[in-house]
Amino acid sequence: MSNNISIRHLRAFTEIAKSGSFTRAAENLHLTQSTLTATIKQLEEQVELKLFDRTTRRVMLTGEGENFFPVAEKLISDFDTAFNDLKATTSQQKGKIGIAASPSMIGRMLPEIIKSYHQAYANIGLYLRDDNASGIEQRVLENDVDFGLGGNHSNQPELNYQPVLMDQYGIVLPSDHPLSQAVQLKWAHVSSLPRIHLTEDTGTRSQLYKLERENNLGLNTQSPLIEVSTPAGLADMVKAGLGVSILPALAASTSAFSTLTFMPLQSPELQRKIYIITRKGRALSPAAETMMIMLQDYFKTTQLPHHVTKAPS
Repeated sequence: MSNNISIRHLRAFTEIAKSGSFTRAAENLHLTQSTLTATIKQLEEQVELKLFDRTTRRVMLTGEGENFFPVAEKLISDFDTAFNDLKATTSQQKGKIGIAASPSMIGRMLPEIIKSYHQAYANIGLYLRDDNASGIEQRVLENDVDFGLGGNHSNQPELNYQPVLMDQYGIVLPSDHPLSQAVQLKWAHVSSLPRIHLTEDTGTRSQLYKLERENNLGLNTQSPLIEVSTPAGLADMVKAGLGVSILPALAASTSAFSTLTFMPLQSPELQRKIYIITRKGRALSPAAETMMIMLQDYFKTTQLPHHVTKAPS
């Protein structure tokens, strides 16, 4: 890219592409239409390409413009993130932190540490995004949040995965189910039971499928009786007696499962890893860095739920 192209050119280009109109884009950017037109003309001259097809009714991206649009959006996002992080270094007493995490992490592990953080840094805002594993990774990649807490769904090359917790896989079943009285349950006990699983875009499902292949569990996780997109929905299906489910201990420890029974599975004993997920090449703001350190310390010192342990460093 030419050294004469600035963030001003990129904002003008993306705003016109999204609005489909020079007039609306100029209004949104608080520019005169002549200034905006001149800015786009400069950009097209620098790249030596036509980026828009103009008609009397609408402005459309050319093929080259369509290819450039996601690149320009990413450059703007990276610039805005870097600028906001730079401003945040002047004071750790102001700003906000974004965290994406699984519903079980938000429900079971984060409330106490968030309470402690706000007592120490009352002026720091915090927003949480509950999502499945693939959504957490995507939010970190897109700089929608500072970091994530969840499983390694797709091993993204642009992300760092730092293991912090492990929890054991087990079976979730109604409290009056015959197997709930067993002293110990093995994976072989589960293979013949009707099962309900989370959908394939969740870290739990993808990890379970991987464990099945590696350990010859005989579960056929690709063809469950019922698929549900949320843990709460899954709990409702199990409560209704439609089947049992296999979940990590932390996911089964939320309030949605309070009336159900969780029993760890043996032979073999299998664990899930939970990671702090950050984007490579992006430095955390001081506020986010402090929150991440507090989380790491909290996981090391707090009494964890049953069948949840610290991940080896």
